[in-house]
Amino acid sequence: MREDIHTAGVPLLCVSCEARHRGICGALNSEQLVALAKSTKRYKAKAGKELMGDSRSVERFSNVLSGVVKLTKTLSDGRQQIVGLQFAPDFLGRPFRSESTLSAEAATDVELCSFPRQALERMIKEQPDLEHRLLEQKLRELDQARDWMVALGRKTASEKIASFLLMIVRNIDPAAGPERRGAAFDLPLSRAEIADFLGLTVETVSRQITRLRSENVIRIENNRHVIVDDIERLATRAGD
Repeated sequence: MREDIHTAGVPLLCVSCEARHRGICGALNSEQLVALAKSTKRYKAKAGKELMGDSRSVERFSNVLSGVVKLTKTLSDGRQQIVGLQFAPDFLGRPFRSESTLSAEAATDVELCSFPRQALERMIKEQPDLEHRLLEQKLRELDQARDWMVALGRKTASEKIASFLLMIVRNIDPAAGPERRGAAFDLPLSRAEIADFLGLTVETVSRQITRLRSENVIRIENNRHVIVDDIERLATRAGD
């Protein structure tokens, strides 16, 4: 069988990988992908499994292939704060740092592609485009963090809930074009976790979700499956 020119020389596990096309690995040529694939591990983790520990040595980085990862920061007294969510094909880890500053946990069942820290950092030095891709993602995360500063500091409870749902809509299927009208997804966080993330009480989260539901902005099935028929309407409720 004739080899496809678009997949020639690319490792089999990389051919259909989203991170290969839209993530950091898109900066690597076929030879570099082959070299990285020699030490790559692809695995699945159940919801609730710790993927990276706060203040622990980092030996491997990962690309998120599917599912949602929850990032948390632990205070000295043991309290935790959810500081972000990651979706496919986000890069999990902090290059050029031997110790993690955050905890990462599978918020849903996830699939990851991981590789040794030293191997990636070596390739970053060899391939400027890879460093550029990583910088782009980190700047995007910085923009998102600033947006959340506005949301947490200025938006109403209703706008916060709508903004949270809109964030998931925009990230759960990033390959979908801007012309799509609706979306459906399972909530990656419990109501208590959403409350923690948004600085609200659990009662307020439940009340605002019920309000969005009663006003037909969203529909909910089986308690956690959310259906958004009109994304623009949700964006308007989020104050965007």
